[in-house]
Amino acid sequence: MRKTAVVTAGTAGIGLETALGLAAEGFSVTVVGRDADRGARAVERIGAAYPAHPGRFLSADLSSLDEVRRLARRIAADHADPERPLTVLVNNVGAMFPRRRVVDGVEASFVVNHLSPYLLTELLLPTLKAGAPSRIVNVTSGAVGVAKRVFDEVEPPGGYYGFHWYGRAKLAHLAYTLDLAARLDGTGVSVFAADPGGAATDMTNGTLTDPKIVSPALRLLWPLVRRKFARSTSGSASVAARPSVAAATDKALSGRTGIVIGARARPEAPFRAATDPRLAESVRRLSERHAPITAVRSDDRPT
Repeated sequence: MRKTAVVTAGTAGIGLETALGLAAEGFSVTVVGRDADRGARAVERIGAAYPAHPGRFLSADLSSLDEVRRLARRIAADHADPERPLTVLVNNVGAMFPRRRVVDGVEASFVVNHLSPYLLTELLLPTLKAGAPSRIVNVTSGAVGVAKRVFDEVEPPGGYYGFHWYGRAKLAHLAYTLDLAARLDGTGVSVFAADPGGAATDMTNGTLTDPKIVSPALRLLWPLVRRKFARSTSGSASVAARPSVAAATDKALSGRTGIVIGARARPEAPFRAATDPRLAESVRRLSERHAPITAVRSDDRPT
């Protein structure tokens, strides 16, 4: 039986390094991204490094929930064969926007960093259960510490500040991750969060130099915070990918769930606010309202 994995935003940076790490562990990896050229280069790199486990690319714009649904149908169909189960899903997708954007009528940061991976995960749960023992790995961020913790609506009141909105969406997803782990306990599907710690990527390069991405209260201190963050993101993407690879493959985690794998690729205590069941319930209601779940049939074939 083949070990298979799907890595979203897997055509470059931390996502590609995660895919390479999984291929090194014997997985056949599908990388998901928007750009076909980058996808082709990623597949070529995986195949060159691990010819016994060539990669595959699927195109999807994960800022569109309709695209997420289409992707889920494709993945479910591809893994309907019991001899080719889906055993690992790594939700690596993430984005920080210096200016407010809206996609499908919803603020973009919340869509990309939470609703998109939430919807993909929920739609693929039957496929992951069929492939159990299987694992879900959701990439988190230290930015959860600057997040507003109210989730009655997608956007909290006040002005838009990209770093805080990114952290808030990541907090929503971390709370969802821990809640999902409890919900799936005993099903054979383990759920982990992985904190890459930081690396210089397309998302961080340039974005963090704009002081308007943080609230006025933090703006005076932002040069100091940014320098500290820059030091933490000076590592390579391959190092930042280690927590995700460990969460997906470490045999010591077999039978365990609801664990955060920190930047040193070891378990660590989760951010306390994410463990609040009231916050998780608010996130659940908000997610169901903006990304309703409809069943994905494994016999659906892409057109």
